[in-house]
Amino acid sequence: MSRKGLPGLTAQIKDKLIQQALERRLRQTEQVNDTEIPVQSSSSATNIPEQHYRFQLHPGYQQIRIINDGAARLGIGNPFFKLHEGIAGATTQIGGREYINYASYNYLGLSGHPDIAEAAKRAIDCYGTSVSASRLVSGERPLHRELEQAIAKVYGVDDAIVLVSGHATNVTTIGYLFGSKDLILHDELVHNSILQGITLSGARRLPFPHNDWAALDKLLAAQRHHFERVLIVLEGIYSMDGDYPNLPRFVEIKNKYKTFLMVDEAHSFGVMGKTGLGIREHFDLDGGCVDIWMGTLSKTLAGCGGYIAGEMALVEHLKFLAPGFLYSVGMSPPLAAASLAALKCMQQEPERVTVLQERGQFFLEQAKVVGIDTGTSTGLAVIPAITGSSIRAARLSAALFERGINVQPILYPAVPEKSARLRFFVSCQHTEAQIQQTVQATAEEIEKL
Repeated sequence: MSRKGLPGLTAQIKDKLIQQALERRLRQTEQVNDTEIPVQSSSSATNIPEQHYRFQLHPGYQQIRIINDGAARLGIGNPFFKLHEGIAGATTQIGGREYINYASYNYLGLSGHPDIAEAAKRAIDCYGTSVSASRLVSGERPLHRELEQAIAKVYGVDDAIVLVSGHATNVTTIGYLFGSKDLILHDELVHNSILQGITLSGARRLPFPHNDWAALDKLLAAQRHHFERVLIVLEGIYSMDGDYPNLPRFVEIKNKYKTFLMVDEAHSFGVMGKTGLGIREHFDLDGGCVDIWMGTLSKTLAGCGGYIAGEMALVEHLKFLAPGFLYSVGMSPPLAAASLAALKCMQQEPERVTVLQERGQFFLEQAKVVGIDTGTSTGLAVIPAITGSSIRAARLSAALFERGINVQPILYPAVPEKSARLRFFVSCQHTEAQIQQTVQATAEEIEKL
């Protein structure tokens, strides 16, 4: 049966034609963005193209408009910026309706926990809502040091430093510590914040295939002697795929070639390990095996910001000279208090981690039984449902939303078109019944695509 508007064409062919046109238009805007601007000999501004001084003609904005136009032609609504009307955990309220929620990083259900909320309120009463200065100048508060010392303790390292943004933590740390004479090698699937930090540093960048320590070994054998400092960057759990690296192998390579090793634990702290202490606990490694431990406070730890943990020289160096810390206001007292309370709660209630891991495995097993493509996920909180196209991912997300399930699509160009997917974030508060309902609905809706 053909759809109205394009007689004689099946729905699938119509979708494909629109998608191809969309991709062509996106490539054209990228080419415009990459075009070098010729040097004008005249001082007059009369010949300056409009796209060079009007935001509505900026290539990035044009891409957004192309994507939105393509979605409208396909009958797909905007799946983003949904307004949550309360605490988003295993369930959430959107538009007055309750949904089973898989779009939040509240892995241990600690955001909204009464003890953690109370700790944040006490901090406001004592210190206000802002420290109103950079910590170096006059923004230091006891809560900052308590949180940093607690983080250092769980990693078994000298010290830690907390910053107001997880993204900025990677950007400023990598961007400051490394330079043009250095080399940074990273897993091909690392987060944007790591790539932005590398760009800022001016260091040579070499990606290696996902989780492929042997490929990294070959790269270093050929390249190590050409550079001064060399950094290897990995993630604890990769947020798009839900898998993790063989960290002991990477530690061996780091020692073999005398490099630095950085592990981003944004999604693995609180999720991996018997008591949630991350990939280090999972592999039973000493904290000193990794030079730079990075993590975020916005997921397991129910706050906002990022941290770096490691040896004293690293942390002290960043505190005095890293621009993203030095020139930024100190962390808000209620956020620091919330994360400190969340860390204590995680340690006092390890059953939260146990249940989270059980629920993630249950989701993965059930999904595989009904034939959902979960890629390389290990079932540790992050489980994709790979659809193979952005159109299918967007339609699947919309169909599930109609059935009371909130899960976000990940679309091109955020991932390659063939890897477009839904991404399920599992919480310890999800029940097996909710997961069974979700998996069954997902399988049924995939069949309809």
